[in-house]
Amino acid sequence: MDHSKAIEIKKDKNGVEQVLLRNPSGASVRVSLHGGQVLSWKTDHGEELLFISREATFKPPTAVRGGIPICFPQFGKAGSLEEHGFARNRMWNIDNNPPPLQSNHSNDKTYIDLLLKSSADDLKVWPHDFEFRLRVALALDGSLALTSRIRNISSKNFSFYIAHQTYFSVSDISDVRVEGLETLDYLENLFDGERFPGKGNAVTFESEVDRVYLSSIEEIAVLDHNPWNSRTFLIKNEGLPDVVVWNPWEEKSVAIADLGDEEYEHMVCVGGAAIEKPITLEKGEKWTGTLKLSVKHTTQPN
Repeated sequence: MDHSKAIEIKKDKNGVEQVLLRNPSGASVRVSLHGGQVLSWKTDHGEELLFISREATFKPPTAVRGGIPICFPQFGKAGSLEEHGFARNRMWNIDNNPPPLQSNHSNDKTYIDLLLKSSADDLKVWPHDFEFRLRVALALDGSLALTSRIRNISSKNFSFYIAHQTYFSVSDISDVRVEGLETLDYLENLFDGERFPGKGNAVTFESEVDRVYLSSIEEIAVLDHNPWNSRTFLIKNEGLPDVVVWNPWEEKSVAIADLGDEEYEHMVCVGGAAIEKPITLEKGEKWTGTLKLSVKHTTQPN
């Protein structure tokens, strides 16, 4: 593969660098250095698989509503840190000398490595020195993998939470079903994070859903049953034991400034995370987690 053609770097209207990855069949991924956030994932037919709100703000430091934002070093609101942590609001750098990834089969992928280091401002609110490396890789079959590597370079232990809160584009949320979480306990954020046992049923959407499913080991399937373009998103997590499932529904959508009032009908968040128990790293220790996404069509889009 000619990597000079497979990887393209451009600036958006706000001067933020974005990296476009293409595979030989024409599938593509676009990732912004603002937040290290994937903003687009398209099939070889040019079909967009991720949701971005039409009300999204692309001007730093505001996080973009949609795509795959990185929540680190926390999920939700706590203490002096901004909601979902600061990683999604910071400018990342292209990592030109990343350490090798074991068993990554890089020769059949187009990928970019990004790097975030703790800044002086970050250390004021979260006093832990770290290196966060992110590899965004597009495979020959069009599947997408995000591999996060976090290293403690401070003089003491620290703990963190992390989530890849993936916004999938769906035809109609009322027809969406999430399978693979049926037997898992979950934290119900609509009831202050209270823990409930699994109900034995697939997750469906008739009102707001805001949950964290715990200790997932199975492949997760998000079924979008549009008769004109029926497709299934498949999610595999490595090192990310929990799964966030979220749709704000009508009332909360109206209250979210960077989300259109009716846009909840066309999005669902399902992503790998470590939320129930924090990940603790000793001095010099590293952690790796990978989110793998693929899509299968039952009927092809028009």
